[in-house]
Amino acid sequence: MSKPLLLVLGDQLSFSLTTLQDAPANAVVALCEVTEEARYVPHHIHKIGLFLAAMRHFAQALREKGFQVHYSALDDADNCHSLIEEAERIAQQYGCDEIRVARPGEWRLWEKMQQRENATIPWRLLEDERFFTTPDDFSQWASGRKQLRLEYFYREQRKRTGYLMEGDEPVGGKWNFDHDNRQPIKAALDFPELPQHRQDAITQEALNDAKRHFGDHMGSLDNFNLPVTRRQALVDLHHFIDHGLADFGRYQDAISDSAPYLYHSRLSAAMNIGLLSPHEVCEAAEQRYYDGDVPINAVEGFIRQILGWREYVRGLYWTQMPSYKSANQLGFERDLPAFYWDADTDMRCLQRAIQMTIDNSYAHHIQRLMVTGNFALLCGVKPEALCDWYLAVYADASEWVELPNTLGMVLHADGGLMGSKPYCASGKYIDKMSDHCQHCRYSPKQVTGPKACPFNSLYWHFLETNAERLSKNPRMKLIYGSLNRMADEKREAIRQQAEHFLDQLETSPDYGQPYHTAGYSANTNQESP
Repeated sequence: MSKPLLLVLGDQLSFSLTTLQDAPANAVVALCEVTEEARYVPHHIHKIGLFLAAMRHFAQALREKGFQVHYSALDDADNCHSLIEEAERIAQQYGCDEIRVARPGEWRLWEKMQQRENATIPWRLLEDERFFTTPDDFSQWASGRKQLRLEYFYREQRKRTGYLMEGDEPVGGKWNFDHDNRQPIKAALDFPELPQHRQDAITQEALNDAKRHFGDHMGSLDNFNLPVTRRQALVDLHHFIDHGLADFGRYQDAISDSAPYLYHSRLSAAMNIGLLSPHEVCEAAEQRYYDGDVPINAVEGFIRQILGWREYVRGLYWTQMPSYKSANQLGFERDLPAFYWDADTDMRCLQRAIQMTIDNSYAHHIQRLMVTGNFALLCGVKPEALCDWYLAVYADASEWVELPNTLGMVLHADGGLMGSKPYCASGKYIDKMSDHCQHCRYSPKQVTGPKACPFNSLYWHFLETNAERLSKNPRMKLIYGSLNRMADEKREAIRQQAEHFLDQLETSPDYGQPYHTAGYSANTNQESP
């Protein structure tokens, strides 16, 4: 009788996981803490603490369900500290004749596992069916299309699932209510406080181990408050549905100088590691609309992020890899600005976005896209540097979701496969959508001079530098018209302002190196954001 080892990865903490279905009674379930996975980029300590605590709690839940579980802890003397080697060691120890595992979240692991399918103990790779779609589903949708646009993919998913549908028509008469979801922040807004999760003995021990092994990584665990069990994740879900969803839509693009979460759900990390399913999250939001508690623009905007965007970027990742990772269509070569690691900058919007990231391993999507991402785009930061930073610093970052968002959406490095135009903006956008500028030494109204917001000159410099590639883009026609009408003297002054700023910009060629400790071997081949 076959005896499989069922390998459960740190982002697969669901009883609905394909690997666990119809498991034979003699199966051994393995969960592995290995330093290789914590250090191939210098992951934020909140992210490491989340994985360690959640994995240990899930192992306990598996045992309570009757599974035979082998748990490899960081301090185990015989731990190989390499995921592939450790799984094969455990399989051999228990006399298993195959290793079953669901599709991982990163191509580098998928490729390594495929290479072991004919090993002494063969690997059997299963599809991860916890999503709305599979990579094959996306491939079929993409076949024959000249453009892989989210909106068309999203509409098909709405029809297929029936979310917010009345027969064949969308509820409210429109597929997309994004026009209603762009209100800037207001001073009198009262943002909901997050639930505070109790840390039991398992969580405390996991956080202590994270601090002991990875205390040199970004962040401090003193304010750790991520959900590490299904029960805690459900508390966060219900809290958001009750207190955040109604105002999420209209303010989802707003940025606050002091509030890191606003009305955002902060559920992505729990979904991405398996504590919540995207289905139950969408269903909970949809029900509030039908109950009459939440407006359509809020529910539709929220469901679109999960049913639309989340599935879309995952499909694009798996159908475009591995070549997608090396794309650099705009030819960017600059290293990551050094202040991305310590928030030591006098640009208030960047200082606050990065400090919030350091504090919480979180920044909402507009901070990522239009502040840290926009700045990197305007400065010409090379994709691998920014992608590895986003993968390292955010608790919800798995490569399948991070790489397309960063390389494609933020840096336009895929030549427009994801987005029809670069998401570039001057300081005026940040001034409109946030309250940062009133606290900043720079003025968003000035383009040149000592008090001019650096985003302004960098914006025009980016357009001028990349005119050959971007000026023919129909969606860029108006802005290039403005650039072309600009007086030569003004263009030269802007050019000098931007180039002086870039010349003074301190970069970090060995991104993450300050967070690597002697004694551990970091995998720096950058196979993976």
